[in-house]
Amino acid sequence: MTSRIAAAVIVALAILNPGSSQGQAPKTPVSFIRDVAPIFKENCFGCHGAKNPKGKLDMTKIEALRKGGTKDDPIVPGKADESHLVDVLKATDASRMPPRETGEPLAAAKIAVIEKWIAEGAKIDAGLTPSTDLVKELRRRWTPPSPLQRYAFPVQITAQAFSPDGKKLVVSGHHELTIWDVETGKLTARLSTRSRRAMALLFLPDGNLVYGGGRPGEEGEVAIYNIKAAPSKTEEGIAWLNGVDDPKVLVKKLLETDDEVQCLALSPDGKKLAAGGCDRMIHLWDLTPSIANAKLEQSIENHADWVFSVAFSSDGKRLGSASRDKTAKLWDITAKESLLTFPDHQAPVFGVALKADGKVGFSAGDDRQIRSWNITTDQGAKQVKAMAGHGGPILKLLQHPKQPWLITAAADNTVRLWNADTAAAMKTLSGHTDHVLSIALHPEGAILASGSYNGEVRLWKLPEGTPVRDFAASPGQMVATKPKK
Repeated sequence: MTSRIAAAVIVALAILNPGSSQGQAPKTPVSFIRDVAPIFKENCFGCHGAKNPKGKLDMTKIEALRKGGTKDDPIVPGKADESHLVDVLKATDASRMPPRETGEPLAAAKIAVIEKWIAEGAKIDAGLTPSTDLVKELRRRWTPPSPLQRYAFPVQITAQAFSPDGKKLVVSGHHELTIWDVETGKLTARLSTRSRRAMALLFLPDGNLVYGGGRPGEEGEVAIYNIKAAPSKTEEGIAWLNGVDDPKVLVKKLLETDDEVQCLALSPDGKKLAAGGCDRMIHLWDLTPSIANAKLEQSIENHADWVFSVAFSSDGKRLGSASRDKTAKLWDITAKESLLTFPDHQAPVFGVALKADGKVGFSAGDDRQIRSWNITTDQGAKQVKAMAGHGGPILKLLQHPKQPWLITAAADNTVRLWNADTAAAMKTLSGHTDHVLSIALHPEGAILASGSYNGEVRLWKLPEGTPVRDFAASPGQMVATKPKK
C-alpha cells in the first residue's frame, strides 16, 4: 500500500513539474519561501542555524546567508554557474554540502530548484525582508493536517491527564487530543491541535488544560485549551473541538519554540507554571494575574541537553529538573540561581520529584534506578538511597500528592509503586505489552492511568494495583475491555 501511494505521489509531482524528478529545473517561476527555503531548512539549517553555525554561515536569514560566513557571498544573482553555493552542492569531493558524514548528497531536483532561483536573480518574495527569520516564517506558514477519522495504526500514548472532576481522561493523539469517559472507557470528544503530539498535559485550577508538545525538530508549544467549549460539530455522539484556530477552544498560546516541549509542572498553589523541552530551556510563568495575562518570569538555561521533567517543591520556591545531560538539578526560583546538581545516574534522567519535607529529591532514568538525594544546600546533592527492580529504563516518575508513594513507568512494560520513605517496592502493575510512556493520577488519588507505546490505556486501583479497565485509545480501534482476571 505504501509503495503504491509513493508511486502515485511521484507521478503527480512529475505532472506538476515535468523534469523535476530527473534533476531538471522546474518550468514555473521559483518562489524563495515556498520552494527554496524548505530545502534549506531540511538540509542546511541543522549545521548552519542561528546558534553556533558551522563556518560562521547562518542560513536562517537571507542577509546572513549573503554574508557568506568565513567566505564571500556564496550567491551571484543571475549566475548560478558562478555561485559557490551551487558548486558545493554539486561537488563530489570533501567540499560537498551536505557533508558525507551527515548523509546523502542533495537530490538533483532540489539543486535544480536552487539553481533556477539564483538564475532568476535570487529574489525573495513580497512581504519578506533580508532579516526575516526563515525558521519562524516557515513555521507560521505551515498548516497542520486534520485528525484522522479512523487510525490505521495505534498512536503512542505520550501524555494523559484526568479532568478536575475525575470523570474524563484526556489522552495524546496524532495532531489531536482524545477525551474519554473514565467510567465506560468510551470516546466522548476530539480536540485538534497544531502539534503532532502532546508530551505533557495538566489541568489548571480553573479547569483549563495546559498542553506541552510539538513536532520533533520542527516546533514546540505550550498552549491552554478549554475542553468544555462548544464543539464545531458532533458526529456519532462525539464532539469535535477546533484547537487550532477557534479562540473559544485555544484560550492562550504561552510559548512557541523551535523544538518540542517535553514536560510541564504546576506549583502546589496553582500560581506558577513551568515547562521544559528539547531547546534545553526551562520557562516559568506567573499565572496570578490570569491566563490571558500570564507573565513569563524566567527562561532558565541550566542544562546542557533536553529537559525531560520538572517538579516544584511543596512551597513553590524551588524547581527540580531532569535532563538528557545525565543530571538532575535544583533551581531557586526566588534567587534565580542554580542550587544543586545530582550527577550519579551517569545516564539520561527522565523523571524528577521533590519530597514535601524539602529535604530529599528523587530522580529516575535510563539506568533503571530511582535515586533519592539530599537537597539541602549545606550538604550538597549526595545520594541517600537507590531503588531498583525495573528491567528497562524508567521513563516516567510521579509522586503521589497525598501518600508517601512514588509511581514509575518503564520500558519493561510495567508500572511500579514504591514507598518513598522506606525505598521498598510495594506493587508491580503488569498487563501492558509494550513500553509504558505515560502515567496520570486521578484527582482523588485512588486511580492511576497508564499509557503505552502500542496505544493502550489501562486504569488501576491504588494501592492494590488491581486493574479497573483498559482500552485502545486510538479512534477507529476503540474497544473498551473488561479488566483481566
